[in-house]
Amino acid sequence: QVQLVESGGGLVQPGGSLRLSCAASGSISSINIMGWYRQTPGKERELVAWISRDGSSSYKDSVTGRFTISRDSAKSTVYLQMNNLKPDDTAVYYCGAILYGYGFANQWGQGTQVTVSS
Repeated sequence: QVQLVESGGGLVQPGGSLRLSCAASGSISSINIMGWYRQTPGKERELVAWISRDGSSSYKDSVTGRFTISRDSAKSTVYLQMNNLKPDDTAVYYCGAILYGYGFANQWGQGTQVTVSS
């Protein structure tokens, strides 16, 4: 079992920046990939960015060039640096873990609200 705790959300003006953090604990060695997802009311949760244990990463097209996912293995923490934020980025952001042997995230944090508004 893996526990994930997100932090760093908040209210920011368009063009502003935020950094989200996700601290993992528990069976960390069972984690293959960590990802950031987001969800708005009435819509499905969508993958924003992911990073694998070997450091490979990928992004949703609409955030490429604006968001950067990174990790600090010593702290078992994954970050999402979000720059040039837009109102469409407003959502609840979740940290998710894909464990070895699974093709989908099944460990989730509680979510953190990001609101981009003037």
